[in-house]
Amino acid sequence: MVSVQQWAEIRREGLAIREIRQRTGLHRETIRRALRSPAPPRYWGMWRCVERIGALPERLVVDREGCLHAGGGRPTEEFACFCGQLAVGWRILDRGDCQAKGVVERLQGFIETSFEPGRSFANELDFQDQLDRWFGERANVRLHRSLRERPVDRLERERESLRVLPAPAPDLDRRLVVRVAPQPFVRVDRNDYSLDPRLVGRRVEVRVSQREIVAVALDTGELACSHRRVFAGNQEITDQTHRDALERLRTARYGARPPAGEDVQVRDLADFDRLVA
Repeated sequence: MVSVQQWAEIRREGLAIREIRQRTGLHRETIRRALRSPAPPRYWGMWRCVERIGALPERLVVDREGCLHAGGGRPTEEFACFCGQLAVGWRILDRGDCQAKGVVERLQGFIETSFEPGRSFANELDFQDQLDRWFGERANVRLHRSLRERPVDRLERERESLRVLPAPAPDLDRRLVVRVAPQPFVRVDRNDYSLDPRLVGRRVEVRVSQREIVAVALDTGELACSHRRVFAGNQEITDQTHRDALERLRTARYGARPPAGEDVQVRDLADFDRLVA
């Protein structure tokens, strides 16, 4: 595993794989996987928290979730890559750390009892927007019983000892290349998103962000789709322009085709009535 310091140096200088291997002693395949592996979508939320703070801490303190903890106190490769892009360390909490668990559970309980009751939300974006405003206007400006001061004042004082955020921000979007199938859809997580049917047989690059799904043709740069991301599972999201284009293509292919075989005689129903009688 590449250390945080090594990773940050490698990312900044853009070294060749051979030179990285000489410096770190890692196998070339390990280096290739680490360099081309994008941070998966589970780190969007973590980056958003850091961005909301407005500064970088020395290390990220996390629980033993499967996407973060590879076992034995070691981080997963993806989480190590994410920390490397930010040049921060990590601390994975010990098993059964009840005090750390209590901090998280108390915050969740506080949100459930003080923020959610009496509110309605249009979607997940509206929920996040209302939650951000509630923290900024109510939760973080009140006098905290344990801190004996306002959280916003404590954060402002601690921010003086933190580092500035990196510029540009780490690229956390997923990217995948697919060939447009005769049924022009691309599957992202548990949902199917429509693609332009005129691009059937061609390869497109799909970019998955926290809010949208965008795909472009690799050969010409044509837009293949642009959808708002849906987090509800087992959905089929179809752009109306894609639906109309697919109907036109089907009509042009099958609508003018003459019927196959000879004409079949249609029997008069009265003949069946006479046979039954």
